[in-house]
Amino acid sequence: MITKTLAEIYLKQGDLRKAYEILKVLSEQEPSDKDTQQKLIELSERLGVSSPPLQPADHAKEERIRILKELLNNIRERRKG
Repeated sequence: MITKTLAEIYLKQGDLRKAYEILKVLSEQEPSDKDTQQKLIELSERLGVSSPPLQPADHAKEERIRILKELLNNIRERRKG
């Protein structure tokens, strides 16, 4: 059974690799869990592995931000104009 508690136990025992693998699975199962995502990023830095990619929900958020910034820039340009 894979749980956050098991990952915490591995962390306390110093087994960062096992904790990382568990958190990776948990983050794939529940991509909206920011606590798990943050712990996974921190562990990846400590282990010297590349950070996990952004989850689809994060990609959608980044895309919305990009579109809104583009709209804002267009509005500013029209006001100058």
